[in-house]
Amino acid sequence: MPIQITAEQEFLVGQPTVVEGAAPEGSFVAVFEDDEATGYFYALDRSDKDQPIQDALQIYNVTNVTDREKPSIAKIGWSLDSQKVVLLINGHPHAAFDFSAKQGYCRIGFPPPAQDSSWGSQGHEWQEAAIQLFS
Repeated sequence: MPIQITAEQEFLVGQPTVVEGAAPEGSFVAVFEDDEATGYFYALDRSDKDQPIQDALQIYNVTNVTDREKPSIAKIGWSLDSQKVVLLINGHPHAAFDFSAKQGYCRIGFPPPAQDSSWGSQGHEWQEAAIQLFS
């Protein structure tokens, strides 16, 4: 998977964490956040001053993570064209955004697409094809 890692951080599930990785080129940014209750992955476009958050994907509910006492490593990696981004936790892909297709994918498929959004019209369910975005 040819990706450019733009952010990497060790964290504990359930502890406040923000990991921000900007695309190597352009105005896109991806952010992983643990707010002590949930983990989310956000797609941002900093050129959109009215609403920079384009889409959001839930990664986990803290109460459902059985090994949350063990440190984890979050990495944000971008495709070579700076249009696609993946969230890796302990080397495993948990979510991806395709900015050109306005589509997000995550392992738990939550939340459903917002009614007033141009993003995620096909839902957020994980598809193994999401990994192909980076080949």
